Amino acid sequence: MGKKDENKEKPLAKMTAKELRELAMTIPGISGVHGMNKDELVSEIRKSRGIAEEVSKHKSSTVREIKQKMRTVRVKHLSAVEANDMKMAKIYKRRMINLKKKTRRVA
Repeated sequence: MGKKDENKEKPLAKMTAKELRELAMTIPGISGVHGMNKDELVSEIRKSRGIAEEVSKHKSSTVREIKQKMRTVRVKHLSAVEANDMKMAKIYKRRMINLKKKTRRVA
């Protein structure tokens, strides 16, 4: 009687990624479980169960999206440096720094 009730399941957000993968593998509609991170797993499980996603007021970017933006800004920065436009190079450098800070906050 020392064990908790096995039928009662932890909330998805409290589960580890490993537990979520095991759960997702039992659901027939989900594929590519091992390549997903925790947020993607929770989203797919909720979708398969018909649970609506909570919509936040702020649009949260993923680290991948932010790093893609950083790559484009880096290219613009390098082209500004080559064109000897130091004012724009400084602006692009500042944007890269801010995006890097944003990746740290998101992670």
